[in-house]
Amino acid sequence: MEVSNELAIKKPKRLTSVVWNHFQRIRKADVCYAVCVHCDKKLSGSSNSGTTHLRNHLLRCLKRSNYDVSQLLVAKKKKKDTSLSLASVNVSYDEAQRKDEYIKPTVMKSDLEQRKDEVISLGSCRFDQERSQRDLARMIILHGYPLTMVEHVGFKRFVKNLQPLFEFVPNSSIEVSCMEFYLKEKQKVYEVINRLHGRINLAIEMWSSPENAEYMCLIAHYIDEDWKLQQKILNFVTLDSSHTEDVLSEVIINCLMEWDVEYKLFAMTFDDCSVDDDIVLRIKDRISQNRPLLSNGQLFDVRSAVHVLNLIVKDAMETLQEVTEKVRGSVSYVKSSQVIQGKFNDIAQQIGISSQRNLILDSSTRWNSTYFMLETVIGYKSAFCFLQEHDPAYTSALSDIEWEWARSITGYLKLFVEITNIFSGDKCPTANRYFPEICDVHIQLIEWCKNPDDFLSSMASKMKAKFDKYWSKCSLALAVAAILDPRFKMKLVEYYYSQIYGSTALDRIKEVSDGIKELFNAYSICSTLVDQGSALPGSSLPSTSTDSRDRLKGFDKFLHESSQGQSAISDLDKYLEEPVFPRNCDFNILNWWKVHTPRYPILSMMARDILGTPMSTVSPELAFGVGGRVLDSYRSSLNPDTRQALICTRDWLRLESEDHNPSSALALYVEAN
Repeated sequence: MEVSNELAIKKPKRLTSVVWNHFQRIRKADVCYAVCVHCDKKLSGSSNSGTTHLRNHLLRCLKRSNYDVSQLLVAKKKKKDTSLSLASVNVSYDEAQRKDEYIKPTVMKSDLEQRKDEVISLGSCRFDQERSQRDLARMIILHGYPLTMVEHVGFKRFVKNLQPLFEFVPNSSIEVSCMEFYLKEKQKVYEVINRLHGRINLAIEMWSSPENAEYMCLIAHYIDEDWKLQQKILNFVTLDSSHTEDVLSEVIINCLMEWDVEYKLFAMTFDDCSVDDDIVLRIKDRISQNRPLLSNGQLFDVRSAVHVLNLIVKDAMETLQEVTEKVRGSVSYVKSSQVIQGKFNDIAQQIGISSQRNLILDSSTRWNSTYFMLETVIGYKSAFCFLQEHDPAYTSALSDIEWEWARSITGYLKLFVEITNIFSGDKCPTANRYFPEICDVHIQLIEWCKNPDDFLSSMASKMKAKFDKYWSKCSLALAVAAILDPRFKMKLVEYYYSQIYGSTALDRIKEVSDGIKELFNAYSICSTLVDQGSALPGSSLPSTSTDSRDRLKGFDKFLHESSQGQSAISDLDKYLEEPVFPRNCDFNILNWWKVHTPRYPILSMMARDILGTPMSTVSPELAFGVGGRVLDSYRSSLNPDTRQALICTRDWLRLESEDHNPSSALALYVEAN
């Protein structure tokens, strides 16, 4: 019996598949193995296992060596007639078995066809070094990997196992590939932005490095033709250490001209409320020389809402610094040993404190952690007072007035934490979201200034002074954006202004009403001139006129203004007279305007530009940070052109990554400060 089994193994009919040209069949004891002659991998060689798994192994193994594997995809023998049904022919059991053997290759081929996307033209597929190098550059850009990774031993070994034919290149060559990729993607972004019918808004962010180098990031914000909010980094400029304010404005203007968007600019948002007004004025004057800004640029200068909140919080923190140090000392003392911690817990339980929150120390880099520390400690006030009376080693005790200050300022901070979370957590931060929250801050600051405690009222006055500077610049832009929310319209402005301004509220409301009407009239004129084949300077709408000496442009404006008194009702009047839209949590303002564009053709153009204005420039990662944006050490060591290319291109490719959140565009480059 043993001899007959060995002979059976060697029968040629058992090894007729083409795959056996690449395997050696070996038997050990009662087990058969198939050993690949190319890589020595041992697979099952039992007749019961078939050859499908051997064929699949070869498709991978031989392809790595650039071997033509097309022959593996075709069965060596074909049945002349495979359409005969087993039920229609009187066959024996042995004949039926042979028929099944011919059916199996057909099933295997169908399986390969389903994986056609994975195995692309296996017979003609050849390794492409140039394409692989481009893909490597794309990967480095998209995931923020260092250029030097191509020289890492682990990376080389990994790639060599995947594709032995890949020729490794130095990181300087990959850097060139990244620059080429950047230029191609830049052209695509350029075409997208310049095809827009609406305007763009520009956010200006300042960055630094551990070596104290300074950078400026310019980000375009706009609402596209499908009413989706978009943002794209245009430039990441390295500033000279000796730059002055006039140089800064010149850098911004040059970037705008590089992208040909100076005539499409609607507003600029600076992340620092302390940016000199002269910088903005220089930019406005330069842009408006040939193309006057709409409504005289009243909405042009915007400052970041989250940044002003951080400045206000900074004042509160500085005022409470001595009290905060005592609170840190109290928490540190309780957490200094398990004995003291246990003693403190027993005290809290005895006096009936039900809080289950653990005492925590704050982080010096995030101000919300200080709020959480204060909030938790205030809940244990009675326990700390008891500890003060019975533990002479506890020396960081707060006085009664200090406890009151801590309680009041913690209440102030709670408002700022909640509003900052709203701003930073919004995945579609359209401009209409900011007005009610900022108005709440305004109202609370007015109340805090009335506090009878001189310490608290003095602190509140200092906070309000910084807020007032922001409010004077941005209140009109905030109000106009809120009016373009169909759930609020003018009613929300009337509601808040009556609380903020009291007896002078009507005058302030009229200023907002006049402002939005003036802006709408400018859009109406632009729309009229476009219909007639021309456009006023400053319009971002397409112009078809080639006559630069049209002397009747003034008549067009006169015609529009004189027709305002006629019976035809404007988009704006019609919009404001109609009832407000019901408030609900699922409301999407961009979808609403997309649907209602035919009803309000001119007002919708205005809404597209205003709602796309970035009222805040702080990402969620930095919302509570006490420092600025700091570029990591690796990227700050790159040359300026490469640094800009890597940062900008990664932003443009971010939709292909797993994280689709626009606010995380520069998340990889932030280093703790």
